[in-house]
Amino acid sequence: MARQANRGGAPDDDAPVFVISVAAQLAGMHAQTLRQYDRMGLVTPSRTRGGGRRYSGRDVALLREVQRLSQEGVSLVGIQRILDLENQVEALRSRIEELGDELDSARLAISRHRRIFAAGSRGDVVAMQAGQRPPRPVRSQALVVWSDEQRRQSS
Repeated sequence: MARQANRGGAPDDDAPVFVISVAAQLAGMHAQTLRQYDRMGLVTPSRTRGGGRRYSGRDVALLREVQRLSQEGVSLVGIQRILDLENQVEALRSRIEELGDELDSARLAISRHRRIFAAGSRGDVVAMQAGQRPPRPVRSQALVVWSDEQRRQSS
């Protein structure tokens, strides 16, 4: 059976293209085992309008994983728990990636609108650009000359 392709022309692992007999053969199992796994909710294939099962490449890979775990002595209930936890971990990873993207966007927005304040020459608050320094107060250029006589009077 030909595999459906995604927009890039590569095979789509989520496309439900395999009938149960082909999926069973690809997974190295009996079709009855696939029906049992479907009833238990371990691997749930897509359905045609007539109710026939259609398995995707991802479903076949999952069937192989279930078979591997079963051969290692994990019970079907244990396999279901493992699969549930793996799905939960994947969902959390996706959420972390989404939150990271949101955080990056927020940081970028903040950096574009950042306002920096400094004390002005008269002690007032002055808004500044990032990397800019407040203007220095103007210093007087006046020269004061003191005579000895003025010094004595001020003492």
